[in-house]
Amino acid sequence: MKANGSDRPIIRPLPAVDRARQVTEALAHYVEDARLQAGDRLPAERELMAALAVGRSTIREAIRHFQALGVIETRKGSGTYLLKPVSRDTIHVPLQFETPHLRDVLLQTLEVRRGIECEAGMVAARRRSAKDLLVIEEKLCEMERVHIAKGASGPEDLAFHLAVYDATHNPLFRQLLEQMRETFERFWTHPFDRQDFARRSFPFHRTLFNAIAAQDTEAARRETLKILDVVEEDIKEMSR
Repeated sequence: MKANGSDRPIIRPLPAVDRARQVTEALAHYVEDARLQAGDRLPAERELMAALAVGRSTIREAIRHFQALGVIETRKGSGTYLLKPVSRDTIHVPLQFETPHLRDVLLQTLEVRRGIECEAGMVAARRRSAKDLLVIEEKLCEMERVHIAKGASGPEDLAFHLAVYDATHNPLFRQLLEQMRETFERFWTHPFDRQDFARRSFPFHRTLFNAIAAQDTEAARRETLKILDVVEEDIKEMSR
């Protein structure tokens, strides 16, 4: 359906559910329907806010998601431009597992996560800026606050690791985790119905932050492995 008889597709308002994800999907639909190509300009923030009935922060979160995927770029004073054509089918890449067993799925995802996170921690320690460090510490403090209050953390843990990925200044790290996010969330939210899953790894998030702050790459790798070793131990112990 076209807007006011023009050739331009309509961007429709969204119901109040998961705003950021809906905005991401709506933009993917728009790019496909409008047949935008590399180099084409996306609608301005204000236009998207009005069309989708969401706030600026939600629009910017969706834009960051696209940036992490390497398909758009924002040019200061000019706007946001498409780097690669995308569609509703390609913007999210689902992961597939052949095994029906939770234990095996967790161990498989852990193998992937171990390689990515160890390298990300080391690169973040080398490249992090003072601003990056403030963001990582903010996410860490929120994680610690929730953990102390509830005895466990969920999205706060993911936010901490995403901040570490961003500190690498290599969008591929976050892109890989973004591609796997739905799978991780599905399987890593209180596996085996245990609220205490991987609770012993909690202190090592602070020591990982300290290593990144000190720009100690080997310590960053070591502290990341401590976190993941606890996770692996708990998977094997709780799945017996």
